[in-house]
Amino acid sequence: MDNIEKITKTLIFPDGHSEAVDAAVISEHELTVIVNEQPVYRLICTKNDLKELVCGRLLTDGLIESADDIKSLHFCETENRVRVFLAGEITWQQKVSTELTCCTGNKIFAVSDRKPEAKILSPYEYKREWVFEMAKEFGKDSPLHGLTGGNHRVILAKEGQILFTCEDIGRHNTIDKAVGYAVLNHIPLGECMIFTSGRVPVDMVEKVISAGIPVLVSKSVPTFQSVELAKKYGLTLISRAWPDKYEVY
Repeated sequence: MDNIEKITKTLIFPDGHSEAVDAAVISEHELTVIVNEQPVYRLICTKNDLKELVCGRLLTDGLIESADDIKSLHFCETENRVRVFLAGEITWQQKVSTELTCCTGNKIFAVSDRKPEAKILSPYEYKREWVFEMAKEFGKDSPLHGLTGGNHRVILAKEGQILFTCEDIGRHNTIDKAVGYAVLNHIPLGECMIFTSGRVPVDMVEKVISAGIPVLVSKSVPTFQSVELAKKYGLTLISRAWPDKYEVY
């Protein structure tokens, strides 16, 4: 697998003896995203579902509204660079910053004038059975996490049906990959639910709201600020979701 490197690690025990064993560790992949010849992002991710990652990020940042807004998208041979050409002119403001709560050190080189204001989400009726089915599916360990224990995971579902699951070292990246899958497959995001392994701070809620997804489910917990933001925009926020119970804020 491209996402895994084999190394030797040493186990240390309470009685003082040690043991050298083989280990699989997750590998970081660096991807520079160039939009209309302007470097925009440096994403630190895992080397899978990269097209979905890029398309999802473009949508959650307001650069596109659908896959039809992408004129072309080309990765270099090593998949360390991707050139994207979008319809219409974009005004850029130069900026170099690191996403503060991103666990991977993603960088932003430029921001556009296309970032829309967040909108109130349309009401969405979900069934509790759908949440429990997602939690049950999430309980099945994934190949990458089973080998390394070093990644986040997201499930995208619609009306109880699992549509897509993905993994990444960054929890933000997993959301973007799921969103990108929906974009590329013309799945209405307003009819989807997302299940994430990560904590839910404000910027995770912002990303889900900007995608137009009405229900965010987490194995972990939100912050007070993310709960307040979810209430403001009509996002159903579910936490501590397990096969036997879940919490709703």
